[in-house]
Amino acid sequence: MSEAELDARHAEKMKKKKAARDKILATKTVEKGLLIVHTGKGKGKSTAAFGLVFRALGNGMKVAIVQFVKGKWETGERKVLEKFPDQVTMTAMGDGFTWETQDRQRDIAAARAAWDRAKALIMDEEHDLVLLDELNIVLRYDYLDIAEVVEFLKGKPAMKHVVVTGRNAKDELIEIADLVTEMEMIKHPFRSGVKAQRGIEF
Repeated sequence: MSEAELDARHAEKMKKKKAARDKILATKTVEKGLLIVHTGKGKGKSTAAFGLVFRALGNGMKVAIVQFVKGKWETGERKVLEKFPDQVTMTAMGDGFTWETQDRQRDIAAARAAWDRAKALIMDEEHDLVLLDELNIVLRYDYLDIAEVVEFLKGKPAMKHVVVTGRNAKDELIEIADLVTEMEMIKHPFRSGVKAQRGIEF
């Protein structure tokens, strides 16, 4: 078969594919704020969520971020987002990971304060998207009541997007989410003795 024949066959195939795709897209008419969950043991949960944050900013939206357990780490994304004070509200409520503080009551208090802040940001009329970074971690340790969190998120404003990250997402949260992505780890440099890299992990 000649190149011209291959090109013609390809063009016809793509024309049919586009027609089928357009037909499917025409049936998608609902517009709503999504509850998005990024979970799993693989790297990239927060990274993907911050990708959504930057996409929202590029569309002129206002974003709020509550980091539940990352404490005062100086991360690259925080440094960039500080350049958008009119569009971004960023709150780091945790004191680090629970194995660093080794103080359960302090962790519970930090989680509660972060959740109260998150609820206010979700219910306000200012922000279009709220990222609850590592909320799944505090839910895993039962520092917050999953039933309370689920009930609140079910009643969020209709057009508000909420993104939740962290491994081991609870089934109750997955059940009410609109979009759930599980990051699967196939290979990680940490397993080979490589420490966290600037610009990659933070």
